[in-house]
Amino acid sequence: MQVFQRYLYKELFTAVATVSLGFLGLFLFFDFVDELSNIGRSSPLGYGRYGVIQAIGFVLTLVPSRLYDLLPIAVLIGATMVMARFAQSSEFTALRTSGLSPLKALRSLLGLGFALAMLTFLLGDYAVPAANKAGQLLKASYLGKSATGSSGAWLKDNGGGRNYAINVGTLAPDTTLEKVRLFEFDAEGRIVSTIRTATGVIEPEGSWTLKKIERIELPNNTSTPLTPATVTYTTLDTLNWPTNITVDMIATAILKPDRMGTWDLYRYMTHLQKNAQSAQRYELEFWRKLFYPISCIVMLVLALPFAYFHFRGGSMTGYIFGGVLIGISFFVVNTVIGYFGVLNNWQPWLAAATPSMLYSILALLGFSWLVVYR
Repeated sequence: MQVFQRYLYKELFTAVATVSLGFLGLFLFFDFVDELSNIGRSSPLGYGRYGVIQAIGFVLTLVPSRLYDLLPIAVLIGATMVMARFAQSSEFTALRTSGLSPLKALRSLLGLGFALAMLTFLLGDYAVPAANKAGQLLKASYLGKSATGSSGAWLKDNGGGRNYAINVGTLAPDTTLEKVRLFEFDAEGRIVSTIRTATGVIEPEGSWTLKKIERIELPNNTSTPLTPATVTYTTLDTLNWPTNITVDMIATAILKPDRMGTWDLYRYMTHLQKNAQSAQRYELEFWRKLFYPISCIVMLVLALPFAYFHFRGGSMTGYIFGGVLIGISFFVVNTVIGYFGVLNNWQPWLAAATPSMLYSILALLGFSWLVVYR
């Protein structure tokens, strides 16, 4: 049994690694082609020109993200090829006659599946967020692009009976905040004041130091008309504004949820819930993050029935292509059910777990049918 496991794991690992490298090289080539339009641009921060070396550096920061996206489908294609080859060469038939039961074969694949699932989780939770952050800072340094998009990052904070809506226009590479706007509301939701600043610094003790401030205070009494005489204009050099919003929260607000770590998603989701904001999108991505690595196990279970087919002539190619289509349908269903769950107010964990459970059941039913009837 141990000899079989070592042989099986070696073949599967080689096939999955080969497919992953092939897809990875193709996608990185397309990413580099996309960066060609930026080559030659000068850095507004004095870092020099954005050249080929910088473009290659940025593309390399995309490697963890691409590998994270490709690993489950690479596992399916690699495992399907190995299982189909075993069936065509009658190796699996010989193993079955020597005592390899279907349950032992499934248990062996599950062991490798758990290892691949752990690798996928570590990639998505640590390597992808760190690499994406490094890529963003690299581009912001050389291209001067706003790290917060065209409209900035919007956040909300409560404190002292007042609510604040915060807009950060730019997060600089050195984590300095630029073009910050604060909108202060009272307990009844009426706007009380607005603050516009040129720059800001997030202090370690939990506050922001804002510089070059323009503050506009509106009258508290709703019956008072808004006129230049009732509106107070103030300018300040610096202002210390107490808040619990950190650089990580701002970065979280501008990153795609599927590129955030599990802990960052949970913290930001909790922050939104505390401030009475909709967190459904981040809840769904949080549970998807937890269930996504399981797709590697599902892909291996989907590939196992191919070892029990009887291939003759050139029929193997069609079966493999069919298996790949089944795997692609898994990711399509995963996306569709996510949106369907949001529209129908499903529990986020249920929307995230349904595709994996559904395809696992279908794979096990197909596997049982092949073992019993074929």
